[in-house]
Amino acid sequence: MTLIGFWRTHAAEVWQLLGQHVALVLASTLVAIAVGVPVGIIAARRPRLGGPLTAAAGLVQTIPSLALFGFLLPLPFIGGIGARTALVALILYALLPIVRTTIAGLQSIDPSILEAADAMGMTARQRLRHVELPLALPSIIAGVRVSAVVGVGTVTIAAAIGAGGLGEYIYRGLSMVDGTVILAGAIPVAVLAMVVDGALYLLQRNRASQGQSRRAGPVIAAAALLLGAGVAASSLSVGERVVVGSKNFTESVILGELMAQTIERYTDLPVDRRLNLGGTFICEQALRAGDIDLYVEYSGTALTAVFDQPVQRDPSAVLEIVRTRYGDTGRTMLAPLGFNNTFAILVRAADADARGLRTLSQLAAHAPGWRAAFGYEFLERQDGYPGLASLYGLRFADRPRVMDLTLIYRALAAGQVDVIAGDATAGLIEALDLTALEDDRQYFPPYDAVPVVHAATLLRHPVIGAAIGRLAGRVTAADMRRMNYAVDGQRQDPAAVVARFLDTIGGEV
Repeated sequence: MTLIGFWRTHAAEVWQLLGQHVALVLASTLVAIAVGVPVGIIAARRPRLGGPLTAAAGLVQTIPSLALFGFLLPLPFIGGIGARTALVALILYALLPIVRTTIAGLQSIDPSILEAADAMGMTARQRLRHVELPLALPSIIAGVRVSAVVGVGTVTIAAAIGAGGLGEYIYRGLSMVDGTVILAGAIPVAVLAMVVDGALYLLQRNRASQGQSRRAGPVIAAAALLLGAGVAASSLSVGERVVVGSKNFTESVILGELMAQTIERYTDLPVDRRLNLGGTFICEQALRAGDIDLYVEYSGTALTAVFDQPVQRDPSAVLEIVRTRYGDTGRTMLAPLGFNNTFAILVRAADADARGLRTLSQLAAHAPGWRAAFGYEFLERQDGYPGLASLYGLRFADRPRVMDLTLIYRALAAGQVDVIAGDATAGLIEALDLTALEDDRQYFPPYDAVPVVHAATLLRHPVIGAAIGRLAGRVTAADMRRMNYAVDGQRQDPAAVVARFLDTIGGEV
């Protein structure tokens, strides 16, 4: 009933995401057919050429989806966040089944049938069109069926690069650790996969008898209507939109929603949300390329991870360096929102109390018997684990595990690990009875939350700067912890949480 209630209250959004999902599958499958069938024909007729072509298509299948998206993102013309990159990846994944089944279908034709066609005086083109392709069609449709069903599942991953689709609910649910939101996206994806698979199966058998054709017709027509509706829904746009992005953890999603709602409240500009995009790399690439217009970054992250500068401890110096660097690269850093979300090394409160553990210096004595887990960025960044371990002499029982930030807090609370790196403003710290250890040697640089806007966007729409400027210095660490807890701990919708916050400060900004 909770799931049905969610679908009812988010009906417009569900249909929009379903439309985007279907449009991506339809477009990528049609292009894959247009490319894969001719390649299969060439490969069947010229095996020496067909071998390398099939091998190339097979090689793409070995690349994990997220890795392929990451490889395509920085490429010119086909890269960037959104549907363009997703379509390229989906087409590449769809090619192999279509190429292989086209080859198999053509090579399975009885040679005597081909000899009869030649005896009738058919040219090679006529024989292909009137004999070979019709006989190979069931096999080709089987390949299309596999490609389309795989595409339905792969599109969910494409939500990580802002391509839309039902995967947005899955990523949102993972970020909030909310099973209802995950199922809100996963169940329609499963149903869509079954509908596509069933329709193409009936189409595959359609040539067997006229009776089956009558049964297949309504199902295929319904599937075609759904595909058409998806294309229409996903192609609707109203003028120029401001595109707001965020990373793939709760606080970043909340801040992205905060930027979007602030622009909507104080300007007439429509806003397109591209939330849960992934880590710093994806958001930075998207902003550089103009695929998003703004997102909220952290000053210390920008200093070390974006601009590869040495760690600085002075907050004013960090802000000045980052502001200058952004300006040199066509972006504008607006005034800080008002809170510093530095890294926090967390342990269970019960462990801290039992051992009198309060600082990171004290942690070194206990580390050899404990298990640590960190996000992948924290393990690699110069202001992350390597420097921290060196300064404090941390040596854990095993190599720290790499875990997703959306799951790491609960892994600590459940006793699966003993030490994690989290955010100082995370609502789950209090909700899960965790303790943040004091950085007594001042290792971590400041991480002031700062909106970063594409300079060209500000030139076109100066009202964006004025609207977001209303928030400067108004979002405190306590405010951020309350909003994070409302989403993570109480399963509230980020949009509703942000709306309430803006209502409370509405008369002050």
